[in-house]
Amino acid sequence: MQAAPVRANAIPTLSGALRAVESLLLNGGQRTARRNAWTSVLEDRRRAKDRVEAQQVLDRAAARL
Repeated sequence: MQAAPVRANAIPTLSGALRAVESLLLNGGQRTARRNAWTSVLEDRRRAKDRVEAQQVLDRAAARL
C-alpha cells in the first residue's frame, strides 16, 4: 500500500486574509480610499502622541522654573 501524498499549505496571516477578502469585495478605487483613510488615522494618532509628549516636556520645564 502506498502512502497518500502530503499537502503542505502555508497558513495565511490575518492581514493577508483580510487583504484577500478586501480585494474580493472592493474594487480598486474603494480599496485605495480605505487604505488612504487608514493611513490618515495612523498619522493622526502619531501626531496626537507627539503633542502629548511635547506638552509633557513643556509642563516639566515649567515646573522647574
